[in-house]
Formats: sequence, structure tokens, C-alpha cells
Amino acid sequence: MNSFIVLIGGGSASGKTTIASRLQTELSPHAVVIPIDNYYKDLSHIPMRERLKTNFDHPDAIEIELLMYHLSQLQHHIPIETPVYDFATHTRCHESIIIEPKDIVILEGLHALTFEQLRDISSLKIFVDLDDDLRIIRRIQRDISERGRKINHIIKQYLSTVRPMYKQFIEPSKKFADIIVLGDQLEIAIKNILLHPYLHKFHTVK
Repeated sequence: MNSFIVLIGGGSASGKTTIASRLQTELSPHAVVIPIDNYYKDLSHIPMRERLKTNFDHPDAIEIELLMYHLSQLQHHIPIETPVYDFATHTRCHESIIIEPKDIVILEGLHALTFEQLRDISSLKIFVDLDDDLRIIRRIQRDISERGRKINHIIKQYLSTVRPMYKQFIEPSKKFADIIVLGDQLEIAIKNILLHPYLHKFHTVK
């Protein structure tokens, strides 16, 4: 039986990771989360000054071919080694994470609903919607504390790539969603998602 694939897309810092993590906990041990961010292309072959010019908010920054191959492996009940991405250096780490096939595979990331290939194999598509002002505040807090970024760089990146790419690619992908949830009402959203008939049967058997 193929895995039930859940896509969670939406803007930067909208709450995608929080929802994915909570769903994994509620559906444990039947679910696994794969962050699409892990599949950013490795830029170790170019100088740092060139890496910093990369538009990481464009779909082309993701190695979608590798992600699709790994999903195919999971569907054939074969474990995968998902990459680990270093956001400070914009390179892949030497270590990887072993992911075993599960009944439910949760993919979360900016472009989860942007890629047609992912939509075609998914069972449930979720878009997390949150006002721009709240997302930029969350992004500043996250990038300073977790990724060691300077606030001037965060603001520059937001204006030059994050916001334009959201308007061009991510916000339009909302039309593909089966469920649209509000990023400032995550507890309600998680409860509603778990009412899905397929997910509910794994949530209640614990």
C-alpha cells in the first residue's frame, strides 16, 4: 500500500513546520515529516559571495528530482537517506537522515503546493495562510536565533526575493489546496486536519 502523502505549503514563517511537527506527534508512529528545505541544492562548488546571491525562494533552488526519487523509494517501501542542509553556509552537511517508509509522509515547505509533480502524487494538500506582517516578524526572530543572520540581511532578502517569490509562486499555489488554515490559529487547524478520515483512524488508534 502506498503512503498517504500530505503537502503543507505556505509563506515563510507561516506555521508550516509547527503543523507538520504536531501532526507527526499526533499520528506517531505512523507518520514521518520531510522538510522540503532539506532538498535545497548544494552550493559548495561556488564561493560564498556567489551563494549569497542565490534566490532561495525560487522553486529552482530545490532539487526536486532527488525529492521525487526519494518519495518513489518510500512508496516502494525502501528507506531513504534525506540530505541535511546548512543554512549558514548554504551547503549540504556530510551526514544524512535515514527515513523509514511510513503510512503517512508529511512534506512541508514553501513550494509544497507549487510543484505539479508533488501535487500529482499527494493525498492531501494544505496551505497555511498568515498576514505578511506576522510572517516577517516570525522570520526575523527565527533567522536571528536559529540561522545566525543579521537583521539588515534578513530585511534585504525579504524585500528582494522572499516577498516577490511569495506573490509570484507561493500565494497562487493556494488555489490547489484541499484545506486552507490560518497560521495564527494553529491549534484549531491541527484538530480539523486530524478529522480527515484517513488520518483520523491513525490518530484514534494509540
